[in-house]
Amino acid sequence: MVQDRLFQKAISVLLIAGFEVSERCAIRPRSFDLIAKKGNLLLIIKVSSPIDNVSEEIARDLDLIAGHLEGSPLIIGGRARDTDLERGAVYLRYGIIAINPETLYDYLVDGIPPLVYASPGGLYVNINGDVLRGLREQRNMSLGDLGAVLGVSRRTISKYESGMGTTLEIAIKIEEVFDSGVIESIDLLKYTSHFAGKPQERLPVQALAVLEQIGLELHALRRAPFQVLATFQGEMILTGYGTAEKVVKRAGLIGNLSAITHTHAMCVAIDGPIRKKVGQTLIIGEEELHAIEDGEELIELFD
Repeated sequence: MVQDRLFQKAISVLLIAGFEVSERCAIRPRSFDLIAKKGNLLLIIKVSSPIDNVSEEIARDLDLIAGHLEGSPLIIGGRARDTDLERGAVYLRYGIIAINPETLYDYLVDGIPPLVYASPGGLYVNINGDVLRGLREQRNMSLGDLGAVLGVSRRTISKYESGMGTTLEIAIKIEEVFDSGVIESIDLLKYTSHFAGKPQERLPVQALAVLEQIGLELHALRRAPFQVLATFQGEMILTGYGTAEKVVKRAGLIGNLSAITHTHAMCVAIDGPIRKKVGQTLIIGEEELHAIEDGEELIELFD
């Protein structure tokens, strides 16, 4: 019931904010639950409460999908362990931002970005170091002078001015001292990969190796409704595989996701010759795939 309420809240916020929202991914396993698009903004969303249920395996999928689709991964949740997620606060799971639906509403609908992030020990904020340095110098205060006022060391003030975050309590004191804002807001759509440079997952089945042979670049996923992201000359193909019975069940969802992301959708049936379209999705047998000479010929099949 908690998960269902979170889904409904997240979908409502996205629709109010003008996003086109995919079908809910009901196929297991699933590393994400929704994809939403508005103009150039693309969100890959995992709904999970507590957010601690988002494993490294799930996070890797979110990271890879977001990277190749040029989107932003987000986790929407209600709790972290035994604590409710605070409105206006950002939490992290393997470098991926996690927030509650209310924070999502504030950001997407009202244009109010969060200011606070959670870290071991409490809530923290980012300080604009250049602004802080400018305010201090305008007052002719040394690093030590400001440190004495705030009850911290000279070295700590230097770190603040170099970009180190601080507690919300200290940040409020700084703003009271200078009667000016120094806290930087957090951009929920700015994402830096936690997995950059780490080895990728191997292809799950040898059957899809034929795609590499005809010139496609393949990126294996672990828990997504499509098992591979395939690219060819700027074209992206959301690719699933399995028995004909299984891929037909997945075809509708994968096609819906491809429509939202403006990509192609394909399912490879490993148990017989077949070539047909189910909605947006091309279903093709492994034998038929072997008869294709190159990536261009495959791309033409989607027209």
